[in-house]
Amino acid sequence: MKAEKTVLIDHLLQKVNASPFLFVVDYAGLTVDKFEELRKRLRASGAEMHVYKNTLVKQATTKAGLPAELGESLTGQTAIVTGEKDVCAAAKVMKTFSTEFQKPQLKAGVLDGKYLGVDNINSLADLPSREVLLAQLLGVLQAPASTLVRLLNEPAASLARVLKAKGEQAA
Repeated sequence: MKAEKTVLIDHLLQKVNASPFLFVVDYAGLTVDKFEELRKRLRASGAEMHVYKNTLVKQATTKAGLPAELGESLTGQTAIVTGEKDVCAAAKVMKTFSTEFQKPQLKAGVLDGKYLGVDNINSLADLPSREVLLAQLLGVLQAPASTLVRLLNEPAASLARVLKAKGEQAA
């Protein structure tokens, strides 16, 4: 049995190390159908949810060097959410799903090795998607360039307006 536990801990450790984030979720009272629906939504956002024994998760997170506060939230029926993509998308899925069905409840999380409380995770869920943030950044970066182009074109446009007005006066 010890060899099986070691294999499970190593597998979990690989998942934790490969993911920039980890959420601890209390899934008590969630039906199998709803659990599968949540997994499906998370998979669409690039995340996945797994159930492990709390002791195995504690050992893996300790080996990974994650904050000790995370171990305190590993009580009762817990699942972990990990992913390799957008943390905000996974947080948004969790928040939306728990709002719809009042279950599961977020307990805690870790993002890039830093402990996150439930409020922090909900704040991540309220952020716009990655694509929207990139579009906003692009708009901010393009604004000075477009202003510069307008300023460089203005003297020529002013000269053209003056010449047109003179031409209309002469006629």
